[in-house]
Amino acid sequence: MTQETFKNTVFILKDEMYRFAKRFVMSSDEAEDVVQDLMMKFWQKKEELEKFGNLKSYALKAVRNECLNRLKHHDVKLGFADFQLHRSELYSMEVNNLKEQIIGFINQLPEKQKMVIHLKDVEEYDVSEIAEMLEMEDNAVRVNLMRARQKVKEQISQLMDYEQRQISR
Repeated sequence: MTQETFKNTVFILKDEMYRFAKRFVMSSDEAEDVVQDLMMKFWQKKEELEKFGNLKSYALKAVRNECLNRLKHHDVKLGFADFQLHRSELYSMEVNNLKEQIIGFINQLPEKQKMVIHLKDVEEYDVSEIAEMLEMEDNAVRVNLMRARQKVKEQISQLMDYEQRQISR
């Protein structure tokens, strides 16, 4: 694989890899480190990468595994690194932007639901691709996606109800 081929097939995935890594480690710096380390590993094994059919799936699976390994080595329970801290800060802050609220709601979801909703609704992968990346059955992906969307919808409804009560006072 030439440098140009690597750039056009692997390196273009860096932004998606970064966004996915950030969902795990909740730190821009750590997510950048994950992507940089993986890019170096991919470059070292560039000849082997040609054997994989779906490089996106392989890259995102590698991101997931690398993040989980880093979380284990930092003695952090499986989940997002600073979840409890961010959760309490999220509720104590008044955030006017609905997009930020929705991101906050997504960050509160269980791990699998977070990954599935991110890959489906943000990265726009098909259910079968997500199932391959996360090593799940297609039906499990659909169920997790449905539950994640339902929880986010309920929280948005509660937020809207709350805001309506505040306006009518």
